[in-house]
Amino acid sequence: MADEVSNIAKLKFKYIMSIYGLCNEATAVVMEYMSNGSLNNLLTSHTLMWPKKFQMVHEVSMGMSFLHSMEPPLLHLNLKTSNILLDEHLHAKISDFSIIQWEEGMSRTTFMEHLTARGNISYIPPETFTQEPGPPGTAFDVYSFGIVMWEILTQQKPYAGCSVTTVLLQVSKGKRPCLERIPDHRPQKCDQLISIMEQCWDRDPWKRPEFSDTLKKIDVLKIPGPSHYYQNSDMKEKSNYSRQIATNHEITLPEMPDLSSDDQEASNGLLFLLSKKDFSSFRQTVKREHVDTQFSGQKSLLHYTVASGDLESVKHVLSLGAEVNCATARGYTPLIIAVLQRLYDIILLLLEHGADKMQGDEDQWMPLHFAAQNGDDRCIRLLLDKGASADPQEKDGWLPLHLACQNGHETVVRLLLSRLVKEVNVDQEEKLGRTPLHLASSYGNLNIVKLLLAHKANPNATDRSLSTALHLSAEQGHNRIVRQLLKSGVNVDSADSRGHTPLHLAALNGHAGICRQLLTSGANPESKSLQEWTPLHLAAQRGHEAVVVQLESLGALVNSKGQNGWTPLHLACNQCQPEVVAKLLSAKADPNIKEDSNGWTPLHVACTNFCFPCVLHLVLYKADVNAVNSEKATPLHLAAQHGCVPTVKTLLLNRADRALQDSSGSTALDVAKQCEEWEIVKILEKDS
Repeated sequence: MADEVSNIAKLKFKYIMSIYGLCNEATAVVMEYMSNGSLNNLLTSHTLMWPKKFQMVHEVSMGMSFLHSMEPPLLHLNLKTSNILLDEHLHAKISDFSIIQWEEGMSRTTFMEHLTARGNISYIPPETFTQEPGPPGTAFDVYSFGIVMWEILTQQKPYAGCSVTTVLLQVSKGKRPCLERIPDHRPQKCDQLISIMEQCWDRDPWKRPEFSDTLKKIDVLKIPGPSHYYQNSDMKEKSNYSRQIATNHEITLPEMPDLSSDDQEASNGLLFLLSKKDFSSFRQTVKREHVDTQFSGQKSLLHYTVASGDLESVKHVLSLGAEVNCATARGYTPLIIAVLQRLYDIILLLLEHGADKMQGDEDQWMPLHFAAQNGDDRCIRLLLDKGASADPQEKDGWLPLHLACQNGHETVVRLLLSRLVKEVNVDQEEKLGRTPLHLASSYGNLNIVKLLLAHKANPNATDRSLSTALHLSAEQGHNRIVRQLLKSGVNVDSADSRGHTPLHLAALNGHAGICRQLLTSGANPESKSLQEWTPLHLAAQRGHEAVVVQLESLGALVNSKGQNGWTPLHLACNQCQPEVVAKLLSAKADPNIKEDSNGWTPLHVACTNFCFPCVLHLVLYKADVNAVNSEKATPLHLAAQHGCVPTVKTLLLNRADRALQDSSGSTALDVAKQCEEWEIVKILEKDS
C-alpha cells in the first residue's frame, strides 16, 4: 500500500487532491485539507449561480482529463459529488481516486459489491451490470461524470427515493436522470452543456467522449462573471471571497404563504390569482382592507404584487393606499424586489409614489447595491437620475462600486465613477480595508483595473492584512493584471501581515510567468516571510518545478535558510518532491547542509518521509550517507525505523555504516528490531 500511495502522491495537479503520505500507526492517508468540504454538501446547502456551476463542471473535467492522460489512464471508478472537495476559494479538487480497483479475474458480482458498498449505485454505467465481466475503461468515469454534471446543474440527487433494484432496472433500460429538473431560467450555453452531459451517459460506452474532447468543448462554454454561491435562506447570500470579505445578496420571489385562518381566505385567494397571473380578476377582487394584510416574514400584498411583475396591478394596489416603503422582516422593500427583478416600469412607478431610494435592508443594502451586484446599469441610471446617492455604504462598508468591481460589471463601474462627487475617494475601503482595486484585481477584471488606475486609484493601498492589489492578483494568477499594476508604479516588494510579498504568493501557487514578471521588475528573490521562508522555499515545498527553475535562474539562493535553518532542499524532501529535489541539486544545492533544530540533512528528511526517489537523487549528488543528526542517528537508522526497504538497500550499496550507533547506543539493526521491521532486520544481518 505504501508504494501505491507513494506513486499517487507524485501526482500534482491543481484540480486533484494532494496526497502527503501514510500514517505510521494506522491505515490512513494524509491528504490536503479542504476547508469547504464536499461538493455534495455544498449542493444541498446552497444555491449556486450559473457561473459557479459552469466553473465546477469545468474544474472536475480538467481533473479527470489529467487522470486519464496518465499512461496507462488512471481510472477513478468512484467519481461522485462526495469525492469532489472544495478549497477555501471554492475550487474543486478530485479525491479518492484509485480507492476502487479492478483486479484480474474479479467477478462482476464482486466488482458491483465494491461499488455499491460505497453508495455509488447512481454513478455506475449500465454495461457494468448488464454485460459480461471485463476490466472497466475510461468510459466508466465518463458516465459517472455525466451524472455529476446533472447533479451540479439541478442541485438534486439522481433517482431520489428509488431502491437499488429500481435504479439498476431503469438504467439498464436506458433511463437517465430527468432533464426537466434543470431550471428553465438558464444561460443559453447551458443547452450545449446538457448535450455534452447526454453524450457522457450514452448507453453505448464507445459513444461516450474522452475527457480530452469534453474539456475542449467545456472550455468554450465557460461563462465569465461572478462565481458565488447562495444560501437557501429567506432572501440572502454571502459570497465566499477568498478572504471572506464580500457580502452579496439575492432575493427570492415571495412564495405562496400557508394561510390557515378563515379570515384570511380572501387574501389567500388574491395570492392565488397573482400566482396564476390572472391579473384582471385580481384587480377586480382586491379591496382597500386587503392592502394592510401581513403575510409570513412580514411580507405585504404590495410585495407579492410587485413580484408578480404586473404594472397595472401594482398601480391598483398603490391607489388603494398600500404603504410604498413597507419592509419584510429582513428589510426588503417593494423597490428592492423590483430592482432585483429588473422591473423598470414598476421601479419608476414606485419612485413616483415616494419609494425611498436610500432605504436599505437589515444589512443596509440599498437598491443601488443590488443593481450594482447584478450589473444593471439601466436601473442604476434610473435610481441616480431620481436622486439616489452614488456612494451609499452597507454595514460592512461596501459601496455599489465595490460590488461592480468584484463582479466584473465594467459599464456599471464607468457609470458610478462618472457620478461620484469629486471628494469621494476611489480608494474607499470596506470593513476589511479592501478598495475597489483590490476586488477587481483579485477577480481578474482587467478592464476595470485599468479604469480604476486611470481614475487615480492607489495601487499601493493595503487592506487590513496589508495586502495590496498586486498581492491578490499574483496569488490568483492574473498575469495581465500583474503587468498592469507593475506599470502603475506599485511597490513590488510590499509585505503583507505574514511577511509575504507578491513574489511569495506567486511562487506558492505555482505561477511561474508572474514570478518572472515580478523578478524582472525588481522583486527581491531573497525576501523572507515572518517564518523566514523565501519564495524558493514555498515553491519547493509545493512542488512547483517550473517556479523553482525560474527563481533560481533569476537570482534566488538555493541554500538559503528559513525557519529552523531549513533550506528549500529540506522542504522538497519533506514533501517528497523528487523533481524539485533534482532541480535544486543540479543548481548546486548542498545535499549535506544541516538544519538548526535537530541537525538533519536533506537525506535524513527523505529517509523519514518514505521518499525513495529523493534518496536516489541525493545519493547521486554525493550526500553523506553516514551523516549524523543531533541524536547521532544516521539516515540508515531512520530508514530502518520507518521500514523503507528500498532506501535501506540503497544506503547500504552506497557504503552506509551499519555499525554506527545513535545517542542511545543503538545500531540501525537494533532500531529495526525495536520497530519489528523484520525484512530490514534480515537485510542488515546479512553479511554483517
